[in-house]
Amino acid sequence: MKPTPAGWPRISTSLYYDDPRKAIDWLCNAFGFEVQLLVEGDGGRIEHSELKYGDGLVMVSGTDKGERMPWARSPSQVGGANTQNLMLYVDDVEAHHARAIAAGAVIVMEMETHDYGADHWADRGYGCRDVGGHHWWFFQRVATGGKPEA
Repeated sequence: MKPTPAGWPRISTSLYYDDPRKAIDWLCNAFGFEVQLLVEGDGGRIEHSELKYGDGLVMVSGTDKGERMPWARSPSQVGGANTQNLMLYVDDVEAHHARAIAAGAVIVMEMETHDYGADHWADRGYGCRDVGGHHWWFFQRVATGGKPEA
């Protein structure tokens, strides 16, 4: 594969929210994202945004895309359904969990360890739903090949 453009990850995702400005603020506060780019349109409408988490990127915008993107829907517009779940590795999952709860994240999977055996790895993590109804999973690697992570 050829290298990606400078500063751009190989893969990213777009999420649609009923109130993208509120969602951006919440994602930064609750999960630790940082705004890399914010493009506003008429009346301060969020046309496009890019939020970074380490080398990961999530684009956030509203559902008011009209004929240009008629499929852009938030979970509230489709009965709470999610067509994707997002999973991120964090450095300290316990601290991340506390931060998310303090910001009002709805926990959908309590903190637990998933151990795939001595030949593989073990991760500790939790699942939650954000302010717009999107599901997120946050994990920390705790062992690799049967050995604790350093």
